[in-house]
Amino acid sequence: MFAMCMLMPFVAKADGIELPPRSKVADLVSAERIERDAALQYDQMREKAHSQRALAPEGHPKLLRLQNIAKRLLPHAARYNERAAQWRWEVSLIGSQALNAFAMPGGKIAFYTGIIDRLKLTDDEIAFVMGHEIAHALREHGRERQSKAMIAQGLTIGASILSQVMGYGDIGGQVARGASNLTMLKFSRDDESEADLLGMDLSARAGFDPAAGISLWEKMSNASNGQGTPPQWMSTHPSHESRIADIRKALPKVMPIYERSKSR
Repeated sequence: MFAMCMLMPFVAKADGIELPPRSKVADLVSAERIERDAALQYDQMREKAHSQRALAPEGHPKLLRLQNIAKRLLPHAARYNERAAQWRWEVSLIGSQALNAFAMPGGKIAFYTGIIDRLKLTDDEIAFVMGHEIAHALREHGRERQSKAMIAQGLTIGASILSQVMGYGDIGGQVARGASNLTMLKFSRDDESEADLLGMDLSARAGFDPAAGISLWEKMSNASNGQGTPPQWMSTHPSHESRIADIRKALPKVMPIYERSKSR
C-alpha cells in the first residue's frame, strides 16, 4: 500500500493563493476523532472494494500514475495544515464508472477509474482533481461541516420547542430546518470554491499546470449535460461556469509559481 508520512513542513512564501484562517467552528469536533473515524471508513471501503474485485492492486499502472502525482503534491501540503506532516497518506484506485474522487481527513485519497477513463484526464488534470480533494482535507471541511451540523440541529430543536410553546405547532422547526439546509448548502459551495483555489496552488507548486482546472471543468460540464442540474443557489456545488471563471481570475497568482516549479 502506498503511504507517505512525516512530511517536512513547507515554508510558505508570500505569493500564491491566500486563504483566510480555518474556521474555529471546526473545533467543536475533535480532529483526532474525525481522522480516526475516517481511517476506519477508508479501510472498510477498501475491504469492500477488494471483496468485489474492484480495488486496484499495488503495481497497477493507473494506481502508480496516481501515486506518482501524489508524491509531487504532498510535500506542499503542510503549507496549509501543519497536521498534514504527520498524516499517513494513502492512495487507492476503485473500479467504478462514477466520476468521483475524494480525500478523507487524515490523508486518505481515493479515485474512481470512471473519472480518469471517461474524461480522459491528463496528468495536469488529475493533479488538479487530487489537489482539490487534498484541499478539502487540509482545510478540514468535513470536520467543519460536522460542527455546523451540530449547531444547526441545536437551533432547529430550539425553534421547534419555542413555536410549540407559543401555540404554532412545529412551524418554527420547519422554517429553521429550511434555513439551516440552505445555509449548509452555501457553506458547501464555499468549500468547493476554496478547494479549487487551493488545488490550483498545490498543483502549481508541484509543477503541474494549474490552468488544467479549466479543461477539467469543461469536460465535467460536457459529461453532465442533460442531467438536469439544479440552479447554483440550490446546489451543493458551484456551477461549472462559475468555477471556470474563478479559476481564470486566480491564474495570475499561481502561474509564476508553476513556471518556477516547471523549470526545476
